[in-house]
Order: sequence, then C-alpha cells, then structure tokens
Amino acid sequence: MMSLAEITIDMIPDFKSIEQPFSNTINIENTSYLYFGGTAYLGIPQNQDFIDLYIEGIKKFGLNNGTSRTNNIQLGIYNDAEKIAAARFGAEKALITSSGYLAAQLTVKSLSTLGTVIYAPAAHPALWLNDQPTTHQTFNEWKKETIKLINASEEKNWVLISNSMNNLFPEIYDFNFLTDIHPEKKIILIVDDSHGIGINNNGRGAWIKLPAKSNIERIVVASMAKALGVDAGLVLGSNALITKLKSSNIFIGASPPSAAGLFAFTKAEKIYQRAWTKLQENVKLLTADLSEKWAFEPAFPAFLTLDSSLAERLLSEKILISSFPYPKPESKPINRIVLSSWHEKEDIETLLAAINF
Repeated sequence: MMSLAEITIDMIPDFKSIEQPFSNTINIENTSYLYFGGTAYLGIPQNQDFIDLYIEGIKKFGLNNGTSRTNNIQLGIYNDAEKIAAARFGAEKALITSSGYLAAQLTVKSLSTLGTVIYAPAAHPALWLNDQPTTHQTFNEWKKETIKLINASEEKNWVLISNSMNNLFPEIYDFNFLTDIHPEKKIILIVDDSHGIGINNNGRGAWIKLPAKSNIERIVVASMAKALGVDAGLVLGSNALITKLKSSNIFIGASPPSAAGLFAFTKAEKIYQRAWTKLQENVKLLTADLSEKWAFEPAFPAFLTLDSSLAERLLSEKILISSFPYPKPESKPINRIVLSSWHEKEDIETLLAAINF
C-alpha cells in the first residue's frame, strides 16, 4: 500500500476524460478502479435486459424524434409512457419531457404566477426561477417558519418549491407539516424527486408520501436519467395541472425524448424491481459494518463521511468515491459513497476493508 505522502500529482490519472461507460469498475490507463459514485442507483446503464429493450425500441422507433408533441402526427409511445408513469408512481396524470431540467423549469415557470413563492433550503438549480434563492435554514427550521408565515398572512395562494430530499447530506424530507396550515390557504407544492424516484418508498418515489388534502395541489418533477436510466424528465400531478402544463409555450415548443428509451421504460417494471431488491441487499451489506460517523438514510444508497481525506486514501487502494468541494469551489470536499445495483458483494467487501483499515 502506497502512503498518501508518496502520491504525487503526476501520478494521479485523468478522471475527466473517461472513454467507457460507468459501471462498478472503471479502467483508466490500464488500471482498474472500483467505482462508488454517480447517480445510476439501479445500475440501469449496464443492465443487459434493459439495454436489450432499448435496442428493441431503437429498431421499432428509430434513434430520435425531433417533432413537437403538438404535431398532427404523433408516436403513441409518449402517451403510453405517461400513462404507465402515472400509474407506477401513483399520480393522476403524468407529463414527459426531454430532460429533468426542462420538466422542472416548465413546471416552476408555469405555476409560480399562481401564488406567493417560497423556496425550501437547498432547492436544486433546476427549480430556480432566476438567481439562487437565499436561505440558510435547515429544513426543519424552514417548515416551522413557513407554517407561521402562511397562517399569519392575508395572502391565500402559495407556491412552495422544494427537493424531496437532500442527497448530499442524506435527509428525506417529510411534508406532512403542511397539514398544519389553515385549510382556507391554497397551496401548490412542487417537489423535485430526481434522486428519490425509483428508490425511496419501495421505488415509488415521493408522490405517495405527499399530503393529500383539498387545499394542497401536489406536483412532482424528476429526472428519469438517474435511477430510471432514461434521458427524459417527468412531471406527476393532477389532470388539471398537467393539462395546464401541456398548453405552455415551453412544452409546445420542445422536442420530446428518445422514443426508444421510453419504450424500454414502459416494459421494464420487473427489471426495476429486481434492481431495487439488489440495491437494498447492497445497502444492508454496507451499513452492517459502517461506524456511527457515517450519515445516511435507511434504504437510500448514499453515505456521507466528514473525513475529508477519505477520497485520497481510497484512491491509493484503487477505489473511487464521490468527492467534490461544496458549497463553494474553495470549500473542503464532501466525500460520499454511492452504491448501485451493479455492485457485487465482493466490491462492497473490498470497500469495507479499505475503509476500516
């Protein structure tokens, strides 16, 4: 084992120009590294059954479709995928766009005019209307202040915008506090579930946990490119709100995602279920030997350590983890292990041996 002092800058490989698919291992300069990063939580980009479905979709629908969803001639797979997504995740209706960013921007820009906007802490940039919202509160502090603010105000209509969770400092948010808001207040709750959909709540994501009350309009936006492995964006909501979004200029003017990817998504429910089960086995294997110094949410595959030197130490063991400065470029790096369904038992045992050395 090489000590950290013996590792020089010119010995560190170029991790910015990788020319192969991400998987449980990455080969760089003839060296194989175990990889514990990224957002492919269910390992779909390397799932051969899913790849076979994708290829079948390409043969059926071609590589792409640059025609607007409002064109008079349409591929039926888009409506099919939206119906399946709504049913799978528990919503009344769904809308699919070409990216998670577009789904979020479409939703926020269309609905922000319907009430006074309040941002939760650490809202993803895809949710921003303009500049970064300024808040330095914890989520618990924010929700208590939000209840007081709304209940004391004469304003009736409110738009609350939040992530479903913090995946960097793992925390899954509970929105049941909204039931403490006076029933005469009308709330539109926009939740970005990009990191939770396909994983949390047995894979069904945040929608089924959001409070269902007559004065609360729920809407979930998500990238399908993470756990679900499809380059597309998703919006879940009521029939009325989805119909409103589909009449917006952003939706009308945008090209849809690849039909082949959505074809694979519609046929892959059992593939997702098997991958989710494998991921949970991996999570249990890792957490059985992690110390109390690690922060994580049960069943979610990201694990935070405050040990800022961990990434360098693991690099010497040919193990790569997620490590980058946050919140500013000059900040110390945050180091996380991210598990995927593509990891094998031996991968996790090797990781644990290196961590506990």
